[in-house]
Amino acid sequence: MHPRFQNVFAQLPASLQAALRPLLSVNAFPAMLSAAEGVSLRQQTGMDEATLTFSLLPLAAACARPSISRFQVGAIARGVSGNLYFGANMEFPGTTLQQTLHAEQSAVSHAWLRGEKQLTAITVNYTPCGHCRQFMNELNSGTRLLINLPGRPPSTLGDYLPDAFGPGDLNIKTRLLDEECHRFTLQGDTLTQAAIAAANRSHAPYSNAPSGMALEMKDGTIFSGSYAENAAYNPSLPPLQAALNLAYLSGYESQDILRALLAERPDAPLTQWETSVAVLRSLNCRSIDRVLLN
Repeated sequence: MHPRFQNVFAQLPASLQAALRPLLSVNAFPAMLSAAEGVSLRQQTGMDEATLTFSLLPLAAACARPSISRFQVGAIARGVSGNLYFGANMEFPGTTLQQTLHAEQSAVSHAWLRGEKQLTAITVNYTPCGHCRQFMNELNSGTRLLINLPGRPPSTLGDYLPDAFGPGDLNIKTRLLDEECHRFTLQGDTLTQAAIAAANRSHAPYSNAPSGMALEMKDGTIFSGSYAENAAYNPSLPPLQAALNLAYLSGYESQDILRALLAERPDAPLTQWETSVAVLRSLNCRSIDRVLLN
């Protein structure tokens, strides 16, 4: 079991500990549970879905990297597939606060990059801030997305974000988690192809500046992240943070990064390059490259 889970694991109900132990004991627990694993956990513990998800929140929060705030937030996104995706706040000392990844963004992008097609609910241990409410409004679930908080009845995103401003106000038809492909040709080595593939699926309808980041770890594992824009612009999620999120949730550390590669268009109205380099250097990654898309 990864050390980050050990303290909170001991505080879980005994029946859940017994059911979870085989899943958490694998070498690389992916911070997600398949629909079948969720059904098995409910059968073994006698918990309903809501009780199980709330009970799992401490494990999600244990994935947090709150090096600045010292405040752990956990989130679990449920997909239409039935899969449960963990998320947690990720912070990067040595850079600006704008580079921070919130727990809800973490869970949403985790689900997206694992191939989930739509979310039905997100469970969080603290009330979503306005930044996260706006970010979730970009989803193809829309304001129907259920928000579950401890001690409160389920509410929709629409309840938390009334009179919302979103993609429809800008005549944008595609939403986050919709299938997208920008048709860039794959080329180069495995890392380069992973970055281009991530750019292909990025959600960038406002700037038309798709981009993708791929991180190669020292053991050869590659994590890629896609850029996710928002109608309100500022809650947009850079591709580097999306890739780091997957790596951290999977139990890797910053020092495990061997090299990083960004894929973006040279003629785009915005670039991810300078900020990506700044964040990666703050993480002591020195092998950083870029491939220009056409």
